[in-house]
Parts: sequence; C-alpha cells; structure tokens
Amino acid sequence: MNPSGHHEAFPLQGGYPGQPAGPTVVSIRESPKDHIVWSICTLFYGNPCCLGLAALIYSVKARDRKVVGDLDGARDYGTTACRINTAAVILIILIVIVIIIVVSVSAAQTAASYNRYSYNYNNHYGK
Repeated sequence: MNPSGHHEAFPLQGGYPGQPAGPTVVSIRESPKDHIVWSICTLFYGNPCCLGLAALIYSVKARDRKVVGDLDGARDYGTTACRINTAAVILIILIVIVIIIVVSVSAAQTAASYNRYSYNYNNHYGK
C-alpha cells in the first residue's frame, strides 16, 4: 500500500502455461492488522472498565475474519480493537496521573501536619 492509501498493481511479465502471453496485473493488498498483542498487554497490564477484554475480543474477531478471507470485516474489527486499546491507554495514563497527584498532595499534607505537630510538641515541652 502506498502512502496515499491506494493499492498498487504490479505487472508480471511472462506467464504460466495456458495463460495469455500478455502482461498480467496482480493487485497486492496489505493484510489488516488485528492488534492482538496490544490487546493482550492492555488486558493484563491495565484493564480499565474491562476495555482490555473488549479489545481482545475484537482482536480475535479480526483475526478470525482474516483467516476466513473477509478482509473488510477484519479491517473493521481491527480498527475497533485499535480504538478501544487507545481509549484504554488514555484512561490508564489519566488514572496514573491522578494517583500521582493524590499521593503527592497527601504526602505534602502529612509532612505539613507532622511538622506542625513536632513544632507544637517542642514548644510545649521545651525540647
């Protein structure tokens, strides 16, 4: 497939016995991607709202369609799996960022209250 997304046709010279002597054109189509490895990683390493499982299901469906020969169906299922995986990764990143912020704020508040407590303790007992 060329960068513009169109399929290229390559002329073949020569031929097989029983074939006309003129040049033959063969269309080469790129096999659709099923994103199964990405789906498995999403399922095991971060599965927000079961999106990893949904992506894995669509990836398996895309692989089944590809085996049967339905390339358009495989492409549709593969695209859906890719979109679900992308949404899952974005959610995982947002969750990690929120956790980092919550832990940082909590640690800062704990340190501030500890410093306040130790300051009051030292002033009260004269140490």
